[in-house]
Amino acid sequence: MKKIPIRQLSSPLQELSSSERFKIRRVEDILGETDLVHDLHRHDFFFILALKKGAGNHEIDFTAYNVRDNTIFFIRPGQVHKLELKAGSTGYLVEFNTEFYHPKDKKSNQRLRKASNKNYCELEIGRFNKLQTILSSMMDEYVDKEEGYQDVIKSSLDIFFIEFVRQSQNPKSISTVANSYTQERFEEFLELLDKHIATHKQVSQYTDLMNLSPYQLNEITKSSIGKTASDMINDHIILEAKRYLLATPNQVKDIADQLGFEDPSYFIRFFKKHTRQSPEAFRQNFK
Repeated sequence: MKKIPIRQLSSPLQELSSSERFKIRRVEDILGETDLVHDLHRHDFFFILALKKGAGNHEIDFTAYNVRDNTIFFIRPGQVHKLELKAGSTGYLVEFNTEFYHPKDKKSNQRLRKASNKNYCELEIGRFNKLQTILSSMMDEYVDKEEGYQDVIKSSLDIFFIEFVRQSQNPKSISTVANSYTQERFEEFLELLDKHIATHKQVSQYTDLMNLSPYQLNEITKSSIGKTASDMINDHIILEAKRYLLATPNQVKDIADQLGFEDPSYFIRFFKKHTRQSPEAFRQNFK
C-alpha cells in the first residue's frame, strides 16, 4: 500500500548532524527564472514560506490560498500541501525538524504550537518587514557559520515565533489567564489528534490522555472554534482520509485499514455521512 509521499530534510552542509536539520534559502535563488510546482505531499519537518513578493497558489490540507505579497505560510509536520509559485517571487523558505528546534520550556513550546496552527497570514507591510529582518539575520548566520551560529539561529526562531504570534492575532484582544489555559489545552488536543487519530476515535480516549472530563474538553473546543470534541475528531478522520485519497492510489479498503477501520463499508458510510459523497466519488471529483 502506497503512503502519501513524505519529503524529508537533507543537509548538504555536513556541519549539521543527521539529527539536527535546518535550512534557510532565498526564494529567488530556488526559483531562478522558472516557476516552482510541487504536487501533493507531506513533510516530516516544519516549513515556513515568507514571501515579500509572491504569486501563485498554495493548497494546505485542501484549503486553497492565493499567494500574495507580504504573506507567510506555516506548515506543521504531517500536513499535506501542494504549491505553485511563480518566478519573480521573493522571500525566504525555512525548514527545520524537531531535533534541531525543540523548545523545552512550556511557553516556547506553546508559542511554536500556536504559530504553526496558523497556516496562512497576510501581514501589513511594516509588520512583514520586521519578520523579514529576523529571517535575513538568520540567513547570514546560516551562511557564515561562525562559532555558536546554531544557537543564534535557534534564538532567532524564538524571536520570529514571538513576533509572528503577536502579528497574527487581534492586537486589541486582551489575553487572560483563562484564555491562555484554554488555548494551551486546545492546541494540546490538536497535537494528540495528529498523533493518535488512527487508534483513538472516542472523546473518552483523549480526555484520559489529557486528564480532563468530557465536559471540560467540550467547553475548551466549543469556546475555541465552536465545535464539540466529537466533531473535531470526526473532522480529523475525514481530513486524513482525504489526504490518502488524493495523495495515493490506495484502494478505499486499504485507506480504511490505515485509519483504523476494521470494516471498509463502515468507513465508506462514515465518509459519505460527513462529505455527502463516497470516497471514490471524492477522489474523482477532486481531479
